[in-house]
Amino acid sequence: MQHDFEDVEVKRNAPELLEKALASKRRLCMIGTGAMSDPYMHCEEKLRLTRRCLEVIDRHGFGVTVLTKSDMILRDADLFCSINSKAKAVVQMTLTTYDEDLCRILEPNVCTTKRRYEVLEAMQKNGIPTVVWFTPVLPFINDTEENLRGILSYCFDAGVKGIICMGIGTTMRDGDREYFYSALDRHFPGMKQRYISQYGNEYICNSVNNGRLMSIFCNECEKHGVMYEPAKVFSYLYEFPEKNEQLSFF
Repeated sequence: MQHDFEDVEVKRNAPELLEKALASKRRLCMIGTGAMSDPYMHCEEKLRLTRRCLEVIDRHGFGVTVLTKSDMILRDADLFCSINSKAKAVVQMTLTTYDEDLCRILEPNVCTTKRRYEVLEAMQKNGIPTVVWFTPVLPFINDTEENLRGILSYCFDAGVKGIICMGIGTTMRDGDREYFYSALDRHFPGMKQRYISQYGNEYICNSVNNGRLMSIFCNECEKHGVMYEPAKVFSYLYEFPEKNEQLSFF
């Protein structure tokens, strides 16, 4: 495929492919989507491919876990409730930036963190378990104790089951780096040079505050009884009530 970075290529026959795949399965399991691209992009409002896939999953009795940054997921709350009543449904959301103005700069095409917190609350009230991804966190921008504690307060208040945080920092591949640096030049003049000086061409760019903030993160999660070890959270996500294996699509 040759197209611009922000283009979206749609798999219009995804529901039919999923129907065929699940009809041939002999054991029920968890199905996951959202790791590679958000299943609730703006085009989903008209295409309704994600909703149709959820209908297939519900009809066949499988479980599902969905990762998104969009409040459009509330449209399909009825299906998540139905799936959860028969198998298991888990909603995952990414929260990284507590400050709303900064969030609008870093994530301009999705709803803000406060709105995502409201989505988590709504899912919790409907009995749908939730997991939060606290990643990526950008060094020198939102890698502060204030930001961390703000995000944690949202998570604890919304009753999330677990929080995934691989460390306070981000990663940058070649190609991604150039795109990221151009955004830094637009919104944070002088920040690009700070990144170059600190990280050069490194893939893993951990915050200088990583150790201290991760200690706070682990201690607070422990205190509130929230899962935070990645292996345990992933095990929870993938575990079907009958302990079958996970199937992924998209």
